[in-house]
Amino acid sequence: MERNRILIEADELLEKLGDENLRIYDASIVEDMYQQGHIPGAAFFDHAKFSDPNKAYEYMLLPDEELATQIGNIGISNDTEVVVYACGMLPYAARAWWVLRYAGHKNVRLLNGGLSAWKNAGGTVEQAARRYAAAVFRPQFHPNMFASKEEVMAALKDSEVSVVDVLPPESYEGAHITGSTCLSAMDLMQGLDYFLPDDKLALRLAEKAGYKRIITYCGGGIAAVVNAMAHLMIGQENVAVYDGSLFEWMGEGLPVTGTGKWEIWKQPA
Repeated sequence: MERNRILIEADELLEKLGDENLRIYDASIVEDMYQQGHIPGAAFFDHAKFSDPNKAYEYMLLPDEELATQIGNIGISNDTEVVVYACGMLPYAARAWWVLRYAGHKNVRLLNGGLSAWKNAGGTVEQAARRYAAAVFRPQFHPNMFASKEEVMAALKDSEVSVVDVLPPESYEGAHITGSTCLSAMDLMQGLDYFLPDDKLALRLAEKAGYKRIITYCGGGIAAVVNAMAHLMIGQENVAVYDGSLFEWMGEGLPVTGTGKWEIWKQPA
């Protein structure tokens, strides 16, 4: 999938601002950040409303039918153009992008650089909360974009599938799924705002090029999306995010390896 189908740069978004078909969402995990200042017209993408309250582990995705309804409720139809971004934390916007793509939305992009890039390009901000009128969204789900714990267990026995922990090495050393490898999402970003250029992504992901499928995970299925999106940008499309990630894996008592310093990885997922 080409980079310009996944990302939008701030200059292009500036030109689109005011388009009646455009829907912009601030996916910062904390609503206070949205209220302190957001792109004019942007609504708040509340991750909690896209998470299943009946699951024991935070941020696991809503059931498909409820997810489609929630997407419509926030104002997204199949025909709208969608841009998601976050303030200082690209992974949260990446999670929003992944959820919408999973549900089958074909025209959603992530603002590379987030709110910082917007301001640097001369964009203004506002504090007034915004909402879009509810719409009807007809989903076309892509189940291969998320992996269950059962698929991860099977993948660990398959030499053609790579299971990758995207948390920093010190977190990996503290606790990781036994048999998984580590490639930190931090190595694929400039700070916590921008994806690296494609040539640098390809270089850092080259080790995974030979696998038929890649499953990424983190603490709770958020940072893992950074690596998954990076793989898409360089043409490795058979990639999934383990939705439950370490919270579910450890909560279910499945095999882990590490020093036992759990506080190392118990950071925002």
